[in-house]
Amino acid sequence: MQNNPWERALAQLDRAATLMELEPDLKARLQNPDAIVDVAVPVAMDSGETKEFRGYRVQHNNILGPYKGGLRYHPTVDLNEAKALAFWMTMKCALIGVPFGGGKGGVEVDPKSLSEGELERLTRSFTRKLALHIGPGRDVPAPDVNTNSKIMHWIVDEFSKLVGTHTPAVVTGKPVAIGGSEGRTEATGLGGSHVLLAMLAKMGQSPKGMTVAIQGFGNVGSFLARYLREAGMKIVALSDSKSAIHAPEGIDVARVEVYKKEKGTLAGFGGKDIAANEILTLSVDVLAPAALENAITEKNAGDIKAKIILEMANGPTTLEADEILRGRSILVIPDILANAGGVVVSYFEWLQNKSEQKWEKNVVFAELKKKMNAATERVHRVSEIRAISLRDAAYVVALENIQDKKGGRGM
Repeated sequence: MQNNPWERALAQLDRAATLMELEPDLKARLQNPDAIVDVAVPVAMDSGETKEFRGYRVQHNNILGPYKGGLRYHPTVDLNEAKALAFWMTMKCALIGVPFGGGKGGVEVDPKSLSEGELERLTRSFTRKLALHIGPGRDVPAPDVNTNSKIMHWIVDEFSKLVGTHTPAVVTGKPVAIGGSEGRTEATGLGGSHVLLAMLAKMGQSPKGMTVAIQGFGNVGSFLARYLREAGMKIVALSDSKSAIHAPEGIDVARVEVYKKEKGTLAGFGGKDIAANEILTLSVDVLAPAALENAITEKNAGDIKAKIILEMANGPTTLEADEILRGRSILVIPDILANAGGVVVSYFEWLQNKSEQKWEKNVVFAELKKKMNAATERVHRVSEIRAISLRDAAYVVALENIQDKKGGRGM
């Protein structure tokens, strides 16, 4: 089961539904996406030929509001993965308190094989095919694997031409100059730091001097490292897809960011070079998987020495590993809480676009902290009252919010 993320998502739904007596009709609705849009995307190539690519969009549930989630450009499209990611986004939005449902989509293509012109024509063609299915009040895509703010800009431009009016709120993750939000780049890592610090405060623990290992030193991992170090924690290990370093005396995050940019690797920065997968089993206070799904499995869960796992990646822990960690009393702060900072600031971007406002970064950060701390408080409280794990509590809170909204709207 662990290799099928959709089966894992359904198992998580089953478990939480039992804990809270979820209404059977709502459970049945959440067990399947509302819609799967599957389209052919024709593109005029530089050679003069026309190639067709496959595009898709999974729209999981919109009880709370428009579908929300990333668009990826990748050669292998896995619909089970897309359905799971859309489901997790539904849960994340419900948990964190933003009025969105979950979505996920993309195009089956290797974007590195395309010229800039081909990439733009692909994006505009895909936008035309999706135009009837997306929009500020219907479905609001965002960047994901191999997509970025430039691609979001192309979508805004093409969609605006189709509907006849400038519509920046059709996507989030745009360049700041054309309606993107200040603080979006830092949001996921910063949000994760707020969750961890709030949870430590609930447990009566000081972050000062606590040791942290972070798997993944991309956008999320690097900002998480920066903010946890500012809070007095000691970053002792970092990894990327090919390399990892371990320095028990602590790592200077600003220096390693410059080094990684220059060298393209963490290897040789300082401390000890270790195998990338070794980072998961170091003796540290906090382990933050911030890269891949299925990083923690039944094969390595028994070897994890961290006291706390902060899930910054989506789905980094398999069901079997979760049981092992629970049995070993290792605290797991679940992904739908830990990495929700990104969708919170995406919501702020959408709000700013719809109201034609521009928030200063300090306002964005203050509102982000409020959202993350409030959700952490509620998850911790439900976990304590019901004597259940933080993951189970997060799903119970999310499902209660959806059920309340469904009941209030008579859906």
